Amino acid sequence: MATLYTHQSRNVTKTWLLMSAFFVIVIGIGFFFSQYYGNPNILYFFVVFSIGMNVMSYWYSDKIALRLNKARQIKKEENPELWNIVENLSITAGLPMPKLCIINDVSPNAFATGRNKEHAVVAVTTGLLQILDKNELEGVIAHELSHIGNKDILLSTVVVVLVGFISIIADMFLRSMFFGGARNRNNDNGGGGLMLILGIILSILAPIFATLIQLAISRKREFLADASGALLTRYPEGLANALTKISNYSRPMASANTATAHLFISNPFGAKKISNLFSTHPPMEARVKALLGR
Repeated sequence: MATLYTHQSRNVTKTWLLMSAFFVIVIGIGFFFSQYYGNPNILYFFVVFSIGMNVMSYWYSDKIALRLNKARQIKKEENPELWNIVENLSITAGLPMPKLCIINDVSPNAFATGRNKEHAVVAVTTGLLQILDKNELEGVIAHELSHIGNKDILLSTVVVVLVGFISIIADMFLRSMFFGGARNRNNDNGGGGLMLILGIILSILAPIFATLIQLAISRKREFLADASGALLTRYPEGLANALTKISNYSRPMASANTATAHLFISNPFGAKKISNLFSTHPPMEARVKALLGR
């Protein structure tokens, strides 16, 4: 039977699998580059690059996510009420107090990031602080702290860097096919043409696979974080009401980014405008019903 501990263990396993998959994909793209341009040094570069990106994604992906969303770290005196809520819930959850950041955006949203509970960050938008009362804000913070406790944050944050760079590399490869000068483009037996076709297919599929990775890791963890957050506050109505208010605000975030969309408690592009099939988040109505037991 699956438990919270098996979920945590699976998240660690998924993180290593994701980093391994990234390593293989980038080397595969590097191989096509080296064959297409007849230069084996390109493959060596991509091997070193993929190793470096895995290291960077582990150590710096949280900082990248915060920068992409223009999050600013605050001190207690800047918002003592929010600070006290996070601090009290962290003590209740048995977690270290995470760093606290605010995003200057009228769209209500929040996310947690970091490589582990000792290096975690919780970020909320100014819009969230404006529309939620204390009980609702506690529900959202408890949800984000649950992501930290459930070890969701490492997997989710690593995805920000790896998925983003897979898309960038694929785009570079596709552009080079049409605008670069390959040595073997006109080689015998149509080899250059075959490499061109394979390169185009790979470049098209890579971003799709990257998006599917985001979808695969996001939906179930949101339901679990909702449930864990409700247990932490012992008031599921608070989070349910918060989710309802957030879902009623359809305006997208000004800093919305596809690489970090899966981190947020609600889709930053506006949940009502995203098809459920391709959304990184489960429908708000389903989450609210699960919290209220309806």
